[in-house]
Amino acid sequence: MSPVTSRTTARELRRARHDLGALLAFRTSTLSPASHRRVRVGAAVVGLATVAVAVVPAYVGDRSSAGNVLALLPAAALAFLVLAAVSAVASAGGRELLPRDQGVAFPVSSVVDHLGALLMAPLNIAWLLQAWLLLGSTAWALGPTRLWAHQLPVLLWVLAATALAQVVGWSVEGVRRAPRGPLLFRLAMAALAGLGALGALTDRVTAVLDRSPTALLLDVVLDGAAGRWGSWTLGVVVLVVTLLLAVVAGAWPAGWALSRPMREELRLEGGHHRVRRTPRTDLGVLVRLDRASVWRSVPLRRGTAVLAVMPGLVALVGALDWSTLMILPGLVVSGGALLFAVNAWCLDARGMLWRENLPVAPRTVLLARCWVLAELLLVAAAVTLLLGAVRAGRPTAAELAAVVCLTAVVTLQVAAGALRWSVQRPYAVDLRSARATPAPPVVMVGYSTRLALSTTVTGLVFSTLALAGNVPLVLLVGLLMLLWSGWRLERVAQRWDDPVTRARVVVTVAG
Repeated sequence: MSPVTSRTTARELRRARHDLGALLAFRTSTLSPASHRRVRVGAAVVGLATVAVAVVPAYVGDRSSAGNVLALLPAAALAFLVLAAVSAVASAGGRELLPRDQGVAFPVSSVVDHLGALLMAPLNIAWLLQAWLLLGSTAWALGPTRLWAHQLPVLLWVLAATALAQVVGWSVEGVRRAPRGPLLFRLAMAALAGLGALGALTDRVTAVLDRSPTALLLDVVLDGAAGRWGSWTLGVVVLVVTLLLAVVAGAWPAGWALSRPMREELRLEGGHHRVRRTPRTDLGVLVRLDRASVWRSVPLRRGTAVLAVMPGLVALVGALDWSTLMILPGLVVSGGALLFAVNAWCLDARGMLWRENLPVAPRTVLLARCWVLAELLLVAAAVTLLLGAVRAGRPTAAELAAVVCLTAVVTLQVAAGALRWSVQRPYAVDLRSARATPAPPVVMVGYSTRLALSTTVTGLVFSTLALAGNVPLVLLVGLLMLLWSGWRLERVAQRWDDPVTRARVVVTVAG
């Protein structure tokens, strides 16, 4: 890098840092006092939880299996990098701090967009859980002695991996915006998936993990625990330099990607669609409209594909048994709801004004939205289970009944909760952008936490019932849970029947 280029980049980064502060102030100024309080409380809770996870396990429990936990640290660190990269690729580099339609009136540079994506990346429950897993397992395995010394490298790795993932995300988005970019991207993803499946079927995953560069992180952590300060300092310096270089390097692919036309979005918005026969019922017409709204939205298509395939590949590579597989449907369904269902009416945007004028019963509109949501969630969960079933072995009758009941229960459970939030707290969102989210990022963290907690508890209940081996009991519990979720959905329908409630939602979403 020439001195002139270095000075230019440093100047751009300094300017972008100030612009980022102004942009954050602009976004927070639009929040109500109650929203400000919720943001502060949420940030305090997450901060305290992170400190507790990094410290408390060091003083708890028997460490007889600490060696096994430490042996898995390189694999867990690599999994965190892969998860962050997949999230960045699926969302085109990260979450956008300023929506695309507002960016026309308030233009920001690509460097500001890159720094904003880095800042918003941790506002993701999957990111938080993986980071807490790394910090908590390291603290438990090595104990309270020199706690700061072996936790600092892990924290630096979490930050460096996030920055590296953003570089990958922006680079892939630049390729995806090339003239034949979508085709190249799909071929590359198919090749990677094939290599992963081949490695799993030939039992070479362990050998690959043993050669992972993240094994160096374990060496740095152990150096800190043992007091080998020379090698520990060198390792920490390498991690800090990696973090800084990744942050700076991400500005180039971000500028390259954002300067290219959004080919997938433009193709979907300006494409031609063949006229089909009109369905005979009002429900059929509305279901077709809602289904098209989902599959013609770039973030929803990408998110659904990632949710359906990635957990299934993890289950395939890890050869998870059926008792462990029962956790996955709940996580997939809760993740699918976060694509749009927590603010389900944002699919219509300004078209909500037109839809509300249709001579259709309000409950028919709600039923159509719920139908399409259930389709998406069930398809994603089914793909995950089919991939995991390849190496899970033959299930017992109780396990099969538990998996089927669990998938149906969490689908209706999540649909009822998401539609209730959609009616209570609608937001005006443009889902045409590949980086759009259906609600503000801080709100999305709260939604994802509640969904993950409820679906995980439901999964544990059915896992326990499957171990008991009582099929009638599994079916009875599943029926009771379905009735409970159906009653909650009926309450949402009653609120939606209120014209004042619908008017509030329409005005908000269309705004």
